[in-house]
Amino acid sequence: MSRVGKAPITLPSGVDVNFTPGMVKVKGPKGELSQEIAADFEVVVADGVMTVNRPSDSKQNKSLHGLYRSLLNNMVKGVSEGHTVTQELVGVGYKVSNQGNLVEFVVGYSHKILLQVPSEITVTTLTEKGKNPSITMVCTDKQLLGQVAAKIRSFRKPEPYKGKGIKFSGEVLRKKAGKSASKK
Repeated sequence: MSRVGKAPITLPSGVDVNFTPGMVKVKGPKGELSQEIAADFEVVVADGVMTVNRPSDSKQNKSLHGLYRSLLNNMVKGVSEGHTVTQELVGVGYKVSNQGNLVEFVVGYSHKILLQVPSEITVTTLTEKGKNPSITMVCTDKQLLGQVAAKIRSFRKPEPYKGKGIKFSGEVLRKKAGKSASKK
């Protein structure tokens, strides 16, 4: 049995789960999310604990068991606490600013990059003297948040020599050694 799939999900107070075959809806204080699942999977809610049961031990069902449990756990966490992603812009002259959900990036190109972030995501930008500019995004939907964060990172991926680019906060980059300067 899947180690991830058989782990129970504890439901915080204020979170309601509605299961119909093929669809799970989770509602909480921060919003409502829904997820399609295979019709033969079963979601059981009892005593503030949610478990996902698979119909058989076929290879397909085994692979989906842990996936569905992880997706449902992310939904429960999202509607109760929310998900947060922070990214830093490392480089001379790199800037980020926002007006509502329209974010403007200056990352070393001849033009500014404008990105309209979906309305489900709350965006804040921070520019402090002596620190790298950063962008913080908060959302209930972890999949949407990760997709937007990956799109932002794709504007200027961190390069391995100086570490310039857009990186996730706390991310450790493996740097390469440059050309060797000394000859023997």
